[in-house]
This record gives sequence, structure tokens and C-alpha cells, in this order.
Amino acid sequence: MDKEVDPPVLAVIDEMRLSGPRLTPVEIVAKMGVFDAREKPFDQAWLATGDNVIATIWAEYVSVGAQGRWFCLESLDTHHRPDGGERTPYQIQRAKDRLALLKRTFDAGQGFRAVVQTNRVPIAELESNKGAKVSTRVRDESEWHVAIWEPAQKLAVLVRGPRGWIPDDTEIKASRARGSVPDTAAEGQAASGQVSREDVQAAATAYVMRHFKGYGYNAEDVSSQGLGYDIEVSNAKGATLLRVVVKGTATGLPAFQLTSEERACSAREPLWRLLVVSDALGPTAQHKIYKASEMAQAPGFDPLG
Repeated sequence: MDKEVDPPVLAVIDEMRLSGPRLTPVEIVAKMGVFDAREKPFDQAWLATGDNVIATIWAEYVSVGAQGRWFCLESLDTHHRPDGGERTPYQIQRAKDRLALLKRTFDAGQGFRAVVQTNRVPIAELESNKGAKVSTRVRDESEWHVAIWEPAQKLAVLVRGPRGWIPDDTEIKASRARGSVPDTAAEGQAASGQVSREDVQAAATAYVMRHFKGYGYNAEDVSSQGLGYDIEVSNAKGATLLRVVVKGTATGLPAFQLTSEERACSAREPLWRLLVVSDALGPTAQHKIYKASEMAQAPGFDPLG
């Protein structure tokens, strides 16, 4: 959805869309040299004339790095969706076909052509919602390339523009919060119990920010301000809807406590809510929200904190 796209990226997409002829998503790919585009409208990558590879880039997953460089993360796990769910055999094959074409360009040291598109439903529902269709698709005149291919981390990094730049670790970590590629290293730590409360809290906060933004709400992280809540949620008109305390649980860290500021805020603030993210570091993270009067029902809540 457009509201999930970084404003600088959305501005460029809108400029591309308005400057070119009005074409359907299939017509755009066909004009780029894919003769059987109408037989493969839902593919995520194609081999065009001249052995040119064309790949879809979901704008919701695009991050803006140093010097305004665009990049996105690509999961090399063909069996699981970005939300951690199991793919169907058809979805697995589509993922394998896409990765095979991207790997082909990486091995050859070549770039690929991209169509940048947005989705009609929250990006988290891209593969699980039958109503997930292309909202906007534009042909990107700038070439993309695979800058990093790391099978051990099940991660590839796709970069727009000339070679010679790659996102740093901080930028990659921030990009993971968009949800396209789980942090397998963090998941491995969670499975072994070697995680910190800070790791779990950071993952839970990123999950909650994605959740609210995915549904078109504004979500602001105010955790550093000591207000007694972590995220303020508002609608498009700026009206505050919720003031949310985020708590995460994971293997080895199944419990959480509230600070004195959070307890005090829960008593005075009618918009205060407790949102608990279970399996915050894993592929099956899910959440539940509680009013102040219901927080004792939250799994993992330690009332002695």
C-alpha cells in the first residue's frame, strides 16, 4: 500500500507513472520484451528478449540508504513467506524461478531491469491475501543489481543504480523491519535461548510499527521520551487513537514487566494499551492488545515488576 512506502520512493513512482503512457501492469512487462507476459501475469521475474532479466520490486520493501540510494532485501528461503507462513507448492516454484533469474545476473556480474510496484493490501498480506493485486506498476529506467548474495544468511541485497555501494549493517538491520527477510541470526539465538531483553524489545517494536503502518495508520516511536508508553498511533488526520506499550516475549524470555512510568500512565491515560508480541524474534510472531484493566490476562505479564 502507498502508505507503507517511503515518501521519497513514492514521489519517484508517482513521477514515473504520470510521465509515461497509461499501460496495464501486463502491458508494461510486455513492452519490456516479455512476449508471454499475458500468460505469466503473476510471475515475479521474467526473462525478456536479449536475455534481459526483469524483476518486480515491491516499493513497500524499498529502503533509502546513504546518499539516497535505494535497496531492498530479498529472502533466499523459498519455502516460507515473509510473515513466516508456509508457501504452497505453486508459491514455492514462483519464488525459485525468481531467485534463479536473480542469481543468474549475480553470477554474470550483470544488472537487471525492474518494475517497481505497490500492493492494494498491506504488504504483510502479499502472498496470503487473494485480494493482493498490483496497485501501481511502473518501469524503472534505472538499472538494479544484486549486490550481496549470502546463502548462509538466506539473504540477498538488491541495489538500484551503479555498483560500488552497499548498505551498511545498520541500514540492513533497519530494512529487516520492513518484513521482507526475517533475521535468521536472531532466530537462531532465540532458539538457543541466547537473546537479550533489548533484542526482543527491538524486534517487538519493529513488528508493531509495521503492523500499524501496514493498515494505514501513523505510528511514532516515542519510547525514548519516558512517557509511559512506546508508540503513539494516529489516523491520517492526526487524531491520536492509541498510546501503546510494547512488550515482547521469546524462547528464553517468556515474561515481561511494566516500569513504574508505564503503570502510572495506564491508570491516567484512557488511550493506553498493552500490546504483547509473542515469538518476537521468530517467524511466527503474533500479537494481542490489552486495556489497562485486562493486562493481568496477558501471557508472560509479571505483576511484581
